[in-house]
Amino acid sequence: MTVTADAPGGRIHSSDPFATPEDERSPVRRLRGRLAAPVTLWTAPGPRGLTVSSMLVADGDPGRVLGLIDEESDLWDAISESGRFAVMPLEPDDRRLADRFAGLMPAPGGLFASGEWVSTAYGPVLASAGAWAGCRLESSRECGWALLVEGVIETISFDRNTPPLIHYRGRYIDR
Repeated sequence: MTVTADAPGGRIHSSDPFATPEDERSPVRRLRGRLAAPVTLWTAPGPRGLTVSSMLVADGDPGRVLGLIDEESDLWDAISESGRFAVMPLEPDDRRLADRFAGLMPAPGGLFASGEWVSTAYGPVLASAGAWAGCRLESSRECGWALLVEGVIETISFDRNTPPLIHYRGRYIDR
């Protein structure tokens, strides 16, 4: 929600007054915005991390994780150097964490300064994560304005069943 001060006491808007008007946005971006996406946190040794919602899991033997990552991100540098990364689905209570790792909120002391983390060979994992996968980098290639990163799932851990954090049309939604 945005508060503007153009009237006494300000007005509350349900949209961002600085956002590009919808009819001026890329049609591809508008289509992507109409698809619900899981919000996940990807981490790698270093430690480095990034919020990723453009991703999917492919079942098979072995299973794979695919995601679109900014090739200029610290996360990509760490993945390409170590050859490993961790992927964890986030929960509705993790909104602030998702925003911090997406670079939308300040991170005093660094991204991993708050919260409880468990060290793994694939990167730090939230101690509260309901599930996570440890992946080995298989390949990457340019895809649109990102890198399509493919990882082979080497380990999966399930602690508890948790509801997913979902991103839809530029916002987090409740189930």
